[in-house]
Amino acid sequence: MIAALGLIVLLPFVFVYTFLFLANTLGIALLEWATERPYHGEFYVDPIVLTVVVLAGLALQYRYGPRTALGSVGARVVSSDEYPDLHATLTRLAAQVDASKPDLAVVSSEVPNAFAVAGGSIRGLRGDDPGATGTVVVTTGLIERLEDDELEAVLAHELAHVKNRDANLMTVAWLLPTITYYLAIAAFYVLYGLYRLLGAGGGSSRSGNSDGRGLAVAIVVIVVCAVVTLAVSAMFWAASVLLYRVLSRHREYAADRAAAAITGSPAALASALETLDETMPELPDRDLRKLDGGTEALYVAPLEARAFGSKELVSTDIFPDTHPPTEDRIDRLRELARETDVPSEVARG
Repeated sequence: MIAALGLIVLLPFVFVYTFLFLANTLGIALLEWATERPYHGEFYVDPIVLTVVVLAGLALQYRYGPRTALGSVGARVVSSDEYPDLHATLTRLAAQVDASKPDLAVVSSEVPNAFAVAGGSIRGLRGDDPGATGTVVVTTGLIERLEDDELEAVLAHELAHVKNRDANLMTVAWLLPTITYYLAIAAFYVLYGLYRLLGAGGGSSRSGNSDGRGLAVAIVVIVVCAVVTLAVSAMFWAASVLLYRVLSRHREYAADRAAAAITGSPAALASALETLDETMPELPDRDLRKLDGGTEALYVAPLEARAFGSKELVSTDIFPDTHPPTEDRIDRLRELARETDVPSEVARG
């Protein structure tokens, strides 16, 4: 966790200094060519200012990232009066691991899934525990489709994420992949827009040589800047996504084992995952898309891209393969069930 957090903090600095290096090499050469005069200065970023900006960005992501994720899927904090059984189960599980009880939120969706985020409030609303350090979210589809022991296992899985501070880490780790993704998209649309403009005759000039050169210079500068931005953003997107993917896959395995230890029934979580894996491809695209707020890596089970007949999910676009294969997770839990000699139909399967 410490090494991962260090990389999460380090990558934004490397990202900025990569752009700074390119600005002082390629950028200055481009500036001298465009102005036809030498440029004796250099671009500079104060390390203290950069540190403050990066840490502030991470802090803002930590503070508002959970609200954004929860708001994107329409999650609503619910009280113990609305869902007494779920609250009672979550309270008991939290007491077992000596953790503060997270807030409980529900998403009205037929898609059976769950996730957890850091922070205990959504749009200013709080659950029963004002000291909550996280929020566990379940869908109505999950509540309706799972048996009580399976639902308990899923809640234990999400509680493990909160207890182990996975939710905090993944919330912060979300920052750079998102920024680099949208920077790359913006650069692509600049190039595409320029291409369409020139293709429509917008680049023609009937003015003198000076105006013609000015237009050519502007086009070259825009293209070079856009291409460099696209290339660097794509490179750091790939690096940050790789880190995010490794973290996500590792935390899912760890949370599976923790849930099995908390509930004492690896078979229950295996059965729940099997139900989710079988159900997801059968659901209509529109139901799956309602949960597609870029929070793919947070779900207990991935929103399978194979179930989509048209476009890819935004989340699988930004964070591909963030979960281990569900079949592998089920096999590991079944093996764990056999090792602990838990008799069940799933363990014998």
